[in-house]
Amino acid sequence: MGITCGTLNFTLYFSDTGLTLKSLVGILMAVLLTHCVLPISTDLKIDDSHTSLSKYLKDSVKVTNLRPNSASGANREDFALANTEAFQTLSKAGIPAAINAFSENEFSCKNETLGLGNENEFVTGPCETNWNGNIIYQCTSGKWTVFSRKCVLQIISDLKRKVEVLIVEQIPEFMAQLCIATMNNSQQITDSPLTVQTTVEMLVNIASVSQNIIISKSVMEDFLKTVDILVSNEATASWQSLTKENTSISLLSAVEDISNRLTEGSFTINQKYIELNRTVINNSYTGKSNLPNSATEILIPQILNPTSLTIIIFTTLNNILPTQDSANGIVKPDMRINGDLVVVKANQTLHSISFVFDTTDQSLGNPQCVFWNFNLSAWDSTGCEVKPGRNETGIITCECNHTASFSILMSPFSIDHIAFAYVTYIGVGISVACLILCLIIEAIVWKAVRRNDTSYMRHVSIVNIAISLLIADVCFIIGAAISKEQPTPADRCSSVVFFMHLFYLALFFWMLISALLLFYRVVMVLSQMSRAKMMVIAFLLGYGAPLLISVITVASTAGPQMYVSKQACWLNWNESRNLLAFVIPALTIVAINLVVFIVVLYKIFKRRAGAATQPDWKNALVVARCVAFFTPALACGITWGFGIGTTVSAGLFVHVVFALFNSLQGFFILVFGTLLDSKVREELARWFSLRNLNSSSCTRMIQR
Repeated sequence: MGITCGTLNFTLYFSDTGLTLKSLVGILMAVLLTHCVLPISTDLKIDDSHTSLSKYLKDSVKVTNLRPNSASGANREDFALANTEAFQTLSKAGIPAAINAFSENEFSCKNETLGLGNENEFVTGPCETNWNGNIIYQCTSGKWTVFSRKCVLQIISDLKRKVEVLIVEQIPEFMAQLCIATMNNSQQITDSPLTVQTTVEMLVNIASVSQNIIISKSVMEDFLKTVDILVSNEATASWQSLTKENTSISLLSAVEDISNRLTEGSFTINQKYIELNRTVINNSYTGKSNLPNSATEILIPQILNPTSLTIIIFTTLNNILPTQDSANGIVKPDMRINGDLVVVKANQTLHSISFVFDTTDQSLGNPQCVFWNFNLSAWDSTGCEVKPGRNETGIITCECNHTASFSILMSPFSIDHIAFAYVTYIGVGISVACLILCLIIEAIVWKAVRRNDTSYMRHVSIVNIAISLLIADVCFIIGAAISKEQPTPADRCSSVVFFMHLFYLALFFWMLISALLLFYRVVMVLSQMSRAKMMVIAFLLGYGAPLLISVITVASTAGPQMYVSKQACWLNWNESRNLLAFVIPALTIVAINLVVFIVVLYKIFKRRAGAATQPDWKNALVVARCVAFFTPALACGITWGFGIGTTVSAGLFVHVVFALFNSLQGFFILVFGTLLDSKVREELARWFSLRNLNSSSCTRMIQR
């Protein structure tokens, strides 16, 4: 009989005992449970097949999934004792057994301290000397490797037990002990995420208890010395493994809480990564960071009453704080903290604070002035805005109307590429040129195309489409030029955005009118409407509806940086979502045009199917004309599909494709709206022939 304890081979050889299989297994279980234990009873397996045990008796069985009592802690002594006792016990029962039946040879991982184990099994071991906790090891490729480490430096662990019963009177002494412990063991602490987290928890407790006392300069200095070690560059790797624990937010909260209880007076505390200035201001305040690699400035204008002010500057918190930005409760994780963090605390309400930040990464763009909102657990821009400041690269000026913990967020997706700039300006320039040419051609052929109502209304639509897109494109170029200044100046952009919004909407509504005109002529054949009535409806819909939407939009979102985007001269999305005032009407019109296109094709084919059989080329020609008629509308829909994409993606590809399609809008209107019209071509040919004839006549007269 073969028996396996886990992967321990326990092999017994039986002669004919005369016992049934059930009785034999019962005896073995009683004997072996002294040395083996079943982790889960359902894991027990009995194999009575004769394939692997054919040379033994017909009642031979194999029992698997038994484990030694010492389980994962099995060692050589356990096996020696098990072998001796099992052999003696089975011999007394008259059952021959192999000597050294329990064996460790089948284990992948072997260690005197951790014991034996199979591949992918886990075992818990103690931490090293001077550390408290445990380490979980995994058997991998024949070795016990660290799977997770939950060790806290012993001295920090001891202090953690003390802080849980800390009273107010003990804060100075305890803070000094914690400061000395962190300074003497800085390397071990910064390398251990759990020790960093435990130390932060102690600082949070100290800040909470300190709300009932006044904190002296010496206590605050010990507090900031400890924090300085925790936020050092050496601890960056440890903080990265604590991102899901909100430990950095707890640390910032503790700093803010304890700074509220600082003693009166003026003093400065300087550490490697932290600077604190405590002062009383009577008029105004101007301060500049003295920290290495920092040029942050703080300016507070004139204050009527004496005010106690605390300013704390951090140069490395941008490496450990979360970066999600929140606008109207919607979290946007695609941002970066790109400057120092400044904590401002005062015992009076401050209505204006200006900051000048030097950015740490000048490749980022789209700056936002923000503070950490503990209620939202995100950065918030409420009450803060970017102001035009020095004309220097990498310098951002912010102005806020309250106190908090301030910094700047910037996006890694700043579209500042020379290829994109060329494509934008050249492309829109081509579109403008095509639209001007289109209007010139329409002026030349106007008398010829207004002979019937359908042709007249179609060309009225084309002219107004061209005019709307032309004005919108000119505004687009002006807005692009203004947007080079970051942040986008709302006062200069507002009028440009209003006219862009108005005339881009007018473009879509006139395309809708053009589609409805075709629908009216194809589907409602017997219905007749006067030219004057059609003109009134067309202009009310073509310009009245866009004007109404634009006015409502600007009226409902008027305010600082609510109407205009901070990143470009266009409708705002992040703060007010007023971009929907363009997106919803535009997409709705595109959908209606597609429905009209399908209905018109269906009606045309249905009529032609009922008539005499037509050649295939004529059917194809009808489809081609219908597609050509709708091409400008479809191209416009595709263009602004990419345009909407630029608001949610800052990839260069999306912006370049949008610019390319934007340049093709004027071209499509010129070709498919004007030049493919046979009447237009005939009139142009007649006009040019007359011009040539007149020119020839003049030449002959001159020669005579």
